[in-house]
Amino acid sequence: MSTPNELLNNLDKLHTTELGVVRIKRNLSLDTDDVVGWCRDKIKLDNAVITRNGKNWYINIDACIITVNAYSYTIITAHKEKR
Repeated sequence: MSTPNELLNNLDKLHTTELGVVRIKRNLSLDTDDVVGWCRDKIKLDNAVITRNGKNWYINIDACIITVNAYSYTIITAHKEKR
């Protein structure tokens, strides 16, 4: 069984694809080119709610949901939380 600490202990492995950068910037209206750094900073926050469902980690923080593959630590997508 994996715990949120597993993700936090492997933040140095966090990465995404070129298309992932474009998708995340569009979905969250980000004005930064360091999308991985932005996501890493959000995941590290104390109020981040980290859950694992199947092969993905889901990080809920500041009305955003970041999806990370649990095996490759690839940031798949991030989007604003639907209310």
